[in-house]
Amino acid sequence: MSYLIEIIKDHIQYKQQIFKLAKADLIKTYRGAALGWAWAIIKPAVTIFVYWFTFEIGLRAGKDVNGFPFFLWLISGVIPWFYMSDMITGGTECIRKYSYLVTKMKFPISTIPTFFSISKFMVHLVLLVIMIIIFMLMGYPPDIYLLQLPIYMLLNFLFFTAFSLFASLLACMSKDFSNLVKSLVTAVFWLSGIIWNINTIKDIPWLNIILKLNPVTYLVEGYRNCFIHKTWIWESPKTLIGFLVITALLIIAAVWVYRRLRKEIPDVLN
Repeated sequence: MSYLIEIIKDHIQYKQQIFKLAKADLIKTYRGAALGWAWAIIKPAVTIFVYWFTFEIGLRAGKDVNGFPFFLWLISGVIPWFYMSDMITGGTECIRKYSYLVTKMKFPISTIPTFFSISKFMVHLVLLVIMIIIFMLMGYPPDIYLLQLPIYMLLNFLFFTAFSLFASLLACMSKDFSNLVKSLVTAVFWLSGIIWNINTIKDIPWLNIILKLNPVTYLVEGYRNCFIHKTWIWESPKTLIGFLVITALLIIAAVWVYRRLRKEIPDVLN
């Protein structure tokens, strides 16, 4: 508990620097490209088009979901995944990427994943606004269920920031761990019901339960609850509790790894 308090104090003490570094990371990501900030939209748009074309035009598998076109169902799951995938891959490498903050400036290690997460979350917010506009243009204006979207966004941010702290510390000690995480990203994407409907396998109850306990699946379905399924977060208490338990265990693991490695990381990065 004392180390968790230490992490919280570091975040409070360095809150201004955290937001400045998040802004700097965001600028650095798109600096130097001719189209600049437009790539924050172009790249996701191209990816979504490929998925849509593959499933709806190529495989003819894009069916309406709960009265919504397949395209809207698709973007409501893929857009939150963009933030998740950035945090799984980039978050794992964030301490190595900003090693000079640890070795030369003595910046608190625990805050690096946080400002990296904030940077990626800014892009996530922009994509969410664009998605809401697309829903409106296609005749599906926001309704009362959208009020719970900030809750899912907060859960998304907390989970993957904690994951980034846990994974980035281990990645500093082992390049193999970093490579393992990167190799699993594609598997997580295809197994988490992001571009296929998990409700189609209700005839296999145990598999359905495992999928719903998958944090990525839970968060993606949470976003879709706001836009597509029109259900409240408390209507599935078991999956909510399961997600919160997994998040709590992840935070505990991240704090434990921080306690064990915080003094060794500067020497390893030098």
